[in-house]
Amino acid sequence: MYQITLPQKIVYGNQAIHETGKIASKFGLKTLIITDKLIVSLNLLEDVLFSLKEEKLDWKIFDGVDREPTDEIVTAALAFYHRGSYDSIIAVGGGSCIDTAKAVAVLTHNTGSYADFAIGKAIVQKTLPLIAIPTTAGTGSEVTDVTVITDTQKDIKYMMKQAAFLPYAAIIDPQMSRTSPAFVTASTGLDSLCHALESFISKQAQPITKLFSLSAIKLIMENLTVAYAEPDNLVARGNLAQAAMEAGIAFSNASVTLIHGMSRPVGALYHIPHGISNAILLEAVINYTKPAIISELAAIAKYLNPDKKGTDHDLAECFFQDLQELIRRLEVPSYTSFGIEKKDFVKSLDKMANDAIASGSPSNNPIVPTLDEIKTIYLASWQD
Repeated sequence: MYQITLPQKIVYGNQAIHETGKIASKFGLKTLIITDKLIVSLNLLEDVLFSLKEEKLDWKIFDGVDREPTDEIVTAALAFYHRGSYDSIIAVGGGSCIDTAKAVAVLTHNTGSYADFAIGKAIVQKTLPLIAIPTTAGTGSEVTDVTVITDTQKDIKYMMKQAAFLPYAAIIDPQMSRTSPAFVTASTGLDSLCHALESFISKQAQPITKLFSLSAIKLIMENLTVAYAEPDNLVARGNLAQAAMEAGIAFSNASVTLIHGMSRPVGALYHIPHGISNAILLEAVINYTKPAIISELAAIAKYLNPDKKGTDHDLAECFFQDLQELIRRLEVPSYTSFGIEKKDFVKSLDKMANDAIASGSPSNNPIVPTLDEIKTIYLASWQD
């Protein structure tokens, strides 16, 4: 028996943003918008606010979200919330804004630590209705029951997965990603690709999630380099927005695996953008896992190109080479590009490997690594 969990409402496509006010009006007259200063400066709230005005709604804006969602940012957003009286939350931005808003929506009426929620402490009180509007095509957080918040004291990214973190509505409009710079387009697109790939090979994969995974992989492989090179190409951006949503649905229901499990500790310690740390790890993780996923990689290759011939091993290798070529074309940097020295990286192997295992994601991998094997994979991902 399988189960698929989705937001109650998903609105996507050009002009979807204009439905914001109608959805928010179902919950009351005042909403809290959680976003960041860049979104405000780029005027990406313009259509959202116009939609709210049409429904005669009031709002306040918290724009204190940074590049990564942290416990400190959530605390500040909660304090902002408690100074007002709100009937709903609207998150506008990338995964950081949406994940922050998810935590606020839960913590307005619930208590507990991120560590407790990460290991399954039940969220029992009602949460504030959340409308998620992504401005990047990557995390898929708008359709997932997952949030990831960094504990700044412990340097740990806590992944919390419970139904309470699922937004009431997701509004996906490709116009909202039109200002994403090339680096952000690459980083978020690679995050989405890892969601799709990992959910396809996950031990928890389902027949329906595999359909979403395959569709997302195809859309990303065909459109990511186009959007990277042509930022105004709204057809490519629309396809990537759809792919991020599909990949989000897939991994929210089938889970991620070893790439994400190892990527979060790197991001927590070294503050590398999440999609980039995924991409840096992708080759080493796939090489480790490849003996158990030849048929899955071959199935992806056949889906991307039905006319391609060869054995499963040949097809699997072909897709793997396509992944490597995509990473090269997107100019994915190395650890050293972020100022990380190898001696420091080596010193952090124990913490990163332990934190990766504690996250639970590696246990979904077709081959579950030991602590020492995770350290070896980390070292294999290092490039001078």
